Amino acid sequence: MSQGRILCCGEALIDMIPGGGGYVPHTGGAVFNTAIALGRLGARAGMLTGLSRDMFGAMLEAELAASGVETELVIRSDRLTTLAFVQLTEGKARYTFYDENSAGRMISADDLPELPEDVGTLFFGGISLVVEPGAEAYAALLSREAARRVVMIDPNIRPGFVTDEARYRARLGAMIGQADLMKVSDEDLDWLVPGAATVAEKLRSLPGPHVTVVTEGAAGATAYLSGGGAVSVAARAVEVADTVGAGDSFNAGFLAALDARGLLSKPGIAGIGPEAVEAALAQANAVAAITVSRDGANPPWAAELASA
Repeated sequence: MSQGRILCCGEALIDMIPGGGGYVPHTGGAVFNTAIALGRLGARAGMLTGLSRDMFGAMLEAELAASGVETELVIRSDRLTTLAFVQLTEGKARYTFYDENSAGRMISADDLPELPEDVGTLFFGGISLVVEPGAEAYAALLSREAARRVVMIDPNIRPGFVTDEARYRARLGAMIGQADLMKVSDEDLDWLVPGAATVAEKLRSLPGPHVTVVTEGAAGATAYLSGGGAVSVAARAVEVADTVGAGDSFNAGFLAALDARGLLSKPGIAGIGPEAVEAALAQANAVAAITVSRDGANPPWAAELASA
């Protein structure tokens, strides 16, 4: 029982992945990947991003449409598309970004559209929370809408991409403080709250979310509820092709599971219990496991998940 459209707000870019003696363009970006995965899982998903009118922008828009993601809120311009060159080492991805003056990076708060009433949930994350002026635009959107729509955030922190750490920490802290749901890796959490001894101690320093999910790769994931208590789910054993898009697929699986239970509303999240969170974690792990079992950010369709 869906509570409305899930609008993914953030970067859409081209991953240049090694292949054929060079690099092959693939659609990507953390927030884009989450939108694609949501659409494939059957959730009603939309994308709010800055897209170029160049050939890569057309490639991104075609992929969104093919996965059932709605694009009427996309902000289009003649600036170029962000490129991310991917280096794979033992299945793990490292990125070099070419993002100056790009269509995605250069959106401002003045470009933001009014959101339709059917948008019930906003998802934020990735490098779009780092690079300005776009990062400030997304922060403004979250502040504008957080009082009446569910907000999930996945910082997906890349320390090497941060040029003004104090400014980034302040913006990210304010966004987390207004979020209802958050997913972080154990590495993200260490960066957000350095020096704290335990996960519980770190989370006490990050007030805001009703549910915070901490992922630990092969060790699985644990969700911490603001009212107390925690729920853990083991990762699925799978032969890993690469980890591109794993966390993004996890986010989509988690949100889609909550959406299917009719919990993506302010009251639904405020009153969420451990059973629903555990079910959402289990689906998130299942979706991510399929994605990492094949090359690139290629999340599963609902029928694939059902037969897994």
